[in-house]
Amino acid sequence: MLKAGLIGIGFMGRGHLDNYIRFEKEGFPVKLAAICDIDPDKFKGIFIKGNLNVGNSKYDFSKYHLYTDIDEMLDKEDIDCVDIALPTYLHAKASVKALNKGLNVFCEKPMALNRNECKEMIDAANKNGKRLMIGHCLRFWPGYEYLKECVDSKKYGNVNEAYFFRGGSTPSWSYGNWLLKGELSGGALLDQHIHDVDEINWLFGMPLSVSTFGKKVIKGSGFDIVSTNYIYDDRKIVTAQDDWTLNGDFGFEASYRVAFEKANIVFERGALKVNPHNEKGFTPNIEKESAYYKEMKFFYESIINNTSNEIAPPQSAMETIKIAEAEIKSANEGGKLISVE
Repeated sequence: MLKAGLIGIGFMGRGHLDNYIRFEKEGFPVKLAAICDIDPDKFKGIFIKGNLNVGNSKYDFSKYHLYTDIDEMLDKEDIDCVDIALPTYLHAKASVKALNKGLNVFCEKPMALNRNECKEMIDAANKNGKRLMIGHCLRFWPGYEYLKECVDSKKYGNVNEAYFFRGGSTPSWSYGNWLLKGELSGGALLDQHIHDVDEINWLFGMPLSVSTFGKKVIKGSGFDIVSTNYIYDDRKIVTAQDDWTLNGDFGFEASYRVAFEKANIVFERGALKVNPHNEKGFTPNIEKESAYYKEMKFFYESIINNTSNEIAPPQSAMETIKIAEAEIKSANEGGKLISVE
C-alpha cells in the first residue's frame, strides 16, 4: 500500500482528493495520509469554485493528518509519494524538496515557470531515483487519445492541418489572485494555453519554430489572449489559440479540428466526430473515464508495477515549457518567428 501526501487543495487539488477517495472505495492500493494547504479555512470546507466541475464535494478532513506547512508535513509523515497541486511558481521548489526527501512526485501542470526549473526537478528525480510525472491531462483525455492514435497509426493518412482552441472566463478564484499575476502564473499562455502546447508536442513533437501574437488585457497578468502558428519541416499547418477573457455566459470550451489526407476529426463541446472524405461521418466509440483519474492511476501503477512512463515522461513536459518560452519571446517581439531550442 502506497501512502501519499497532497499539497494544495485549491479546486484542482480537490479534484485530486476526489480521486483518492475513489481509490479507497475501489480498493486501489494507494492511501492518502496527509493534506497540506497554507489556508486553514479550506479544512473547514470554505472553498472558491473554479471553472471546471471538479472538487465540488463535501469532505471529511478528519480522516487525514492536516498541515499548513510543507516542511512540517514532509518531516513528520511516513509517506511514499507527494501530489503537488500548488500555484505554478511553487512547483519546482516543492517538487525538488519532496524528491530530495526520497519521495515520488506527481505535480500538476505546467511543469514550472521556465526550463531551468524543469531541469532542477528532473535532476532531483534522477539523483534520488524517484518518479516524477507532470499532470498533462490531455494525454489521458479520451477525445485526445483517439486523435493521438489516428496521428500515430496514419489511419487517415498524414496530417495537413490542425487547429486547437481553449477559452473561458477570467480566472478570479485563485488564492491571493495568483493566477492573474503574470510573474507567478505565466498568464493564460503558460497556465491554460499550455494544455494545447503540450498536446501539439505529444502529437507532432517539438516544432522548428513558432510565431505568436499575444494581447494583454488584464493589468499585470501576462498574455490573456494568444494565437500561435507552429512550424514543422513537413509544412503542415498547426495553430493553437487561447482566450481567458470570454466572460458572461460563454462558459468554457476546449476544441480541435484536425484535417488528415483522408478525413477530418472534430472535437467540440465535448463531442467527437470523424468525417471520412468518402464515407458517412460517425462518432467513434471511446471510453468515458475521467482523464484526471486516469493520469493519477497511471502514475501510481507505474510505481507499484515498476513500469516505465511512456505516456508523460518529465523530459517531454520540459520540452513543452521550451515551446512555451519561444511563444512568450515571439509574442513579446510582435509575432516574430522564434526557433524552438
